[in-house]
Amino acid sequence: MAKRGHRPSTGVGNRPRFWGRHAVSAALANPERNVRKLWGTREALAGFDLPASLPIVFAHVADLGRLVPADAPHQGLVAEVDPLEDMWLGDLLMQGAEDQRPLVILDQVTDPHNVGAVLRSAAAFDALGIVTQDRHAPPESGTVARAASGALESVPWVRVVNLARALDEIRDADFWRIGLTGEAPRTLAETMNTQRIALVLGAEGEGMRQNTEAHCDELARLPIGDKVESLNVSNAAAIALYAVATRA
Repeated sequence: MAKRGHRPSTGVGNRPRFWGRHAVSAALANPERNVRKLWGTREALAGFDLPASLPIVFAHVADLGRLVPADAPHQGLVAEVDPLEDMWLGDLLMQGAEDQRPLVILDQVTDPHNVGAVLRSAAAFDALGIVTQDRHAPPESGTVARAASGALESVPWVRVVNLARALDEIRDADFWRIGLTGEAPRTLAETMNTQRIALVLGAEGEGMRQNTEAHCDELARLPIGDKVESLNVSNAAAIALYAVATRA
């Protein structure tokens, strides 16, 4: 497919290590993912049908613990992988041209746990993909993969240099861009229409930047009670995606 539209980042070329059964098995099952090496206990590897070309190292639990961050729940499995190839925003928008799948756009959400959790919710509610900046978002990592519980391999993730220009391209693809903020006068349900929806969320605490808000068609809030000031960005994304999926 020809590359069209907003350019992705060039990537950094580092090889992340994934750990845990969901992240590792999803990486092995993804034909677009190149798994370079696999470490595991004999018990953890027993259920896998592994290609003969894949280098495998049998290791003890303590040895695996030294390959990953402290206290990472590796479940007896660690894999070294190549990052997935960058996807262009134009290609992603073309993939969703004939359906109503929503997009999720994250503005300077840097916590890998949050990005992973958003990917998991995007998979659960059949989102077209997520869009982040390249310099203010985490790289692919074991933490992202673990939090995504396999969704890193199935949900397209587009990184863009300029989020405002990307939002313009998303508008031109007939998405209604709704920015979520607690200060909005109307709720998400009140702002949705029959168009395809692009949900825009900012970092927890800071929220969306002013320029990002200016590139939304409408701002909306989730109808949460006054006992909490705000929701974690990944929780907000999950609720918003559910609202889009179940709109009348």
